[in-house]
Amino acid sequence: MIFAIDPVGALSHVSPEWTKLTGQPIAAALNEGWLSCLHDHDRPIVKRILVQAVETASEFCIQFRLRSTDGGARWIGAGGVPSFGPPGRTFLGYLGSMTELSLDGAETPAAFGNIGRFVPPPPHPMTTASDHLETIADHLLIANALIENDGAKAALPGLREALYEVGRALAKKVEAERRLN
Repeated sequence: MIFAIDPVGALSHVSPEWTKLTGQPIAAALNEGWLSCLHDHDRPIVKRILVQAVETASEFCIQFRLRSTDGGARWIGAGGVPSFGPPGRTFLGYLGSMTELSLDGAETPAAFGNIGRFVPPPPHPMTTASDHLETIADHLLIANALIENDGAKAALPGLREALYEVGRALAKKVEAERRLN
């Protein structure tokens, strides 16, 4: 599931899968509305990591519980990659991905987060993007995580440019949908 966060840390876009998972309408999730769907104990951790990431324009990775439509809690892995654009590499916010985590019985999950490389967890059917543009963004975010591990750092600037362009296309699409509604 793809999301976008603006340069001050407010959610500006989230995939329709958000509503399927949480029951919260997308309009209610925007800005900081999505935080109300987080488990009460995990909310401060998520907020702290997001504030730190925005302050430093750094990649981030978080794991937290999210209330779902069935009333239960789902473990989510999420993270974002900063986007920079003109003029002068201005920090524009984040393009990110979140997926439900498939935990085995031996794991004792805990909410956590860190600033640094975002390595997306494997996709889960409940949070798989249904839109082609969002699927492209998901794959680019995965490629961004893998590229450093495989010694292809020279390709990172081009990949980041592709993420920027996909983010712009998503923003145009969202704006067009808002005008129609």
